[in-house]
Amino acid sequence: MSKIAVIGIAGESVFLSVDSFGITGETTVADSFYSELGGKGFNQAVAAANYGAEVSFLAAAYCEDVKTFTEISEQCGVKAFFVGKPQRSPYAVITTDRTGDNRVCVYRGASLTECDIDHFADEIKAADILLINNEVPASVNRRAVDIAKEHGVTVILNPAPSCSYDKDFLDKIDLFTPNEHERDGLDEYGNVIVTLGKKGCFIRQSGLTVPAERVENVVDSTGAGDVFNGVLAACLADGEDIKAACQRANVAAAIKVGRRYILHSIPTKTEIDKYMPSR
Repeated sequence: MSKIAVIGIAGESVFLSVDSFGITGETTVADSFYSELGGKGFNQAVAAANYGAEVSFLAAAYCEDVKTFTEISEQCGVKAFFVGKPQRSPYAVITTDRTGDNRVCVYRGASLTECDIDHFADEIKAADILLINNEVPASVNRRAVDIAKEHGVTVILNPAPSCSYDKDFLDKIDLFTPNEHERDGLDEYGNVIVTLGKKGCFIRQSGLTVPAERVENVVDSTGAGDVFNGVLAACLADGEDIKAACQRANVAAAIKVGRRYILHSIPTKTEIDKYMPSR
């Protein structure tokens, strides 16, 4: 079984459904309310686990939340390492309109430090792939990547939200997965897969665009990029080539956007496999 180490944030995600987002100064009324454990890194970890990978996940959390968050992670098939902090856990409010588009506001809350990586070093060393994003401090990612490269571990950076890094750090990354708005600073790198939403994704090294799967009814696009990244990492860890991995990741994202919310909308490998033969 392939092994993936993921670093990110996890906390409560609150979902509000509205007819439209409205204009500045206008109060909108939500039609529904829902909450679950979420966060970019956590979503990616669950997506990889659902695909069948052995997944370890590192995040910070408010001390009183550690036990609950760990239990939820285990239920999702993720081996979690939550570092207890005195600050409140991260919190996100996701508003989705009738077209499935979303707006997200995140309170980052409890945060990892460079020293916290020591709790996770063995997981990184044993992994096939380290999957990171920019929701943790840059110093945390730098330390994690140094450990990964010392032990021959492939590193995927999902540069979201956008963040500036020095060239020495970027040169250590094996694969970047930005969306169209997160490509700044990556122009000189060929090892980039740009996610294009409903258009699919673009593999820069080969100049190939892998089209997205057609979705008849987009319900909620929240977390689609996280699902793409988690499944992409799992596929690559299994030995798939980049094009095949992108095709499967596109299918996973397409299944997700046809479902509401995130955690219970992330497809399994079986669901993805069932869809693939009809391509």
